[in-house]
Amino acid sequence: MVPRNQGIIFVSYSMINQNLKFYITTSLVYTNALPHLGFALEVVQADVLARYHQFLGEDVYFLTGTDEHGAKIAKSAEKEGKNPKKFVDEISEKVRELKEVLNLSNKDFIRTTDQERHWPIVKKVWLKLKENGDIYKKKYEGPYCSGCEAFITKKDLINGKCIIHQKEPEIIKEENYFFRLSKYSNQIGEIIEKEVIKITPQSRKKELSNFIKQGLEDISFSRSRKDLQWGIPVPDDDTQTIYVWADALVNYISAIGYTEEDEKFKRYWPADIHCIGKDILKFHGTIWLGMLLSLGLSLPKSIFVHGFITVDGQKMSKSLGNVADPFEIVKKYGTDAVRYFLLAEFSAVEDGDFSLEKIKVRYNADLANGLGNFAARVLALQPQFSEIKPLKIDKDIEKKIEEIKKIAAQKIEEFKFNESLSAIWSLIAFGDKYINQTQVWKIADLELKNQIILNLTAILNSVTVLLGPFMPETSVKITQLKKGEILFPRL
Repeated sequence: MVPRNQGIIFVSYSMINQNLKFYITTSLVYTNALPHLGFALEVVQADVLARYHQFLGEDVYFLTGTDEHGAKIAKSAEKEGKNPKKFVDEISEKVRELKEVLNLSNKDFIRTTDQERHWPIVKKVWLKLKENGDIYKKKYEGPYCSGCEAFITKKDLINGKCIIHQKEPEIIKEENYFFRLSKYSNQIGEIIEKEVIKITPQSRKKELSNFIKQGLEDISFSRSRKDLQWGIPVPDDDTQTIYVWADALVNYISAIGYTEEDEKFKRYWPADIHCIGKDILKFHGTIWLGMLLSLGLSLPKSIFVHGFITVDGQKMSKSLGNVADPFEIVKKYGTDAVRYFLLAEFSAVEDGDFSLEKIKVRYNADLANGLGNFAARVLALQPQFSEIKPLKIDKDIEKKIEEIKKIAAQKIEEFKFNESLSAIWSLIAFGDKYINQTQVWKIADLELKNQIILNLTAILNSVTVLLGPFMPETSVKITQLKKGEILFPRL
């Protein structure tokens, strides 16, 4: 029988080197409600990037986790009749279960309620920011968006409502600690403008750059503890609670043990990619950069900003109540089918409208009739292979495979996951056409028949390996599939 293996690997434009590290993070799931399909999109995209860089032989550290403090969580817990700790424990565990449900390769999972790993680093960061003269206390009155858990400005409002949450803010008057973000306004603007940090897509970079040009204002970095107890206390003032974003953003360095002496921190920081949604770019592109500049730490190398999954044109949101449950969808269609849909259906950087009907159409057309049918056709031919002399893959077939490999790799590096998959599916279509044109089942010449089956096996092997970052379970399953087994039963 013709050998089936995974000997063909991605082509990278850089030298493969096991000494290279690759640190990728997602945003943290906010635990005011169960995770929805919108976060599944983000974490699957990050997983593709992590697996791809593992294929290149790099030392990959992939981090995700949960953001568990803030007023919204305290209110949600109260509605459920639970104390906040029990409430977030349950939701954080469901988020952790996504690793198995979506077949994720993350090495770490950080919780902001972790008093051993996270809290000490947050307090250390706070004291260092204060020591550097970048935290001060003042009285403040202004609009506060409970959805953003932040004081906002007129720039954040349209028709008097928060741009993101479509709600009017409440006016709050408090004495809080503030972070001197304005001090770093020009420096951050220059960093973004000169692409010291690469922001993808360019449209988000321009959007952030224009926002910064209006001038960054100092930002409230705490809330009165009498109004917000569910959070990390300010280390030298227990009447105040650290602002949820000043707490959550620190996860990127707390997870890898931020101290100058820590080997893990020295190995992996700075992050190579922060993978986030477009609604939180402002926090990452201004507050986080300001904190890092104050701390004297290296800046992340890039920020990848994905679009939203929408339902009837509206962002999928817990507060809007239009969420889709990834657990139920995976139960119905399978892990790799859902991963494929999320990656193939939409441009990674634009919004994409979701429906169960769209998943079904993709499943039948691309997986059952496309990949599954091609794999079955090739596997049905393989028992007919009987090597009478050593053969090599035809040069034109090899050239086509190499061409697709380069495109697929390049598109992943450009965050164009749908285009990378489209290239792989073009190889499947090429293979199907080759079967139809050669009509191998009619060929009596044994050597010619063997040559065609060898070529087809090379195409299937290549598809199998190229699918690895996108559909890891399927990639393995194809190599173990027996004649007559169906990869994706038609719905």
